[in-house]
Amino acid sequence: MIKNSLLVFIGGGIGSILRYLISHIFLKYNTSSFPWATFFANILGCLIIGWLTGSILKSSSTDDTIKLLLVTGFCGGFTTFSTLSLENYNFIQNNHYCLALIYTLSSIIIGILAVFIGFKSTN
Repeated sequence: MIKNSLLVFIGGGIGSILRYLISHIFLKYNTSSFPWATFFANILGCLIIGWLTGSILKSSSTDDTIKLLLVTGFCGGFTTFSTLSLENYNFIQNNHYCLALIYTLSSIIIGILAVFIGFKSTN
């Protein structure tokens, strides 16, 4: 249990740091009110989790180390549903209902498509 928790902790820490760096870069160069950093991190995370899951399923190994480190840890730390929700809440508070709807639907639809593409790329 301790080994598994450490794997998730390390992967999650790396994912969170990478998400922070992406946010920092986007904030530096993006003047739009659309939350591109979160959108980009979530879609990229969906692509990665699809690819990792497809790769793990194709592997004959039953060791959960890679899954815990990269799928649960890294992807869990890298992607962020709570930030997406807060950003949508802020859109709604500022009466930007259409933008909230576009952000939500595009995140879900493109996210699922990215998982599909990542998964299928392992074939």
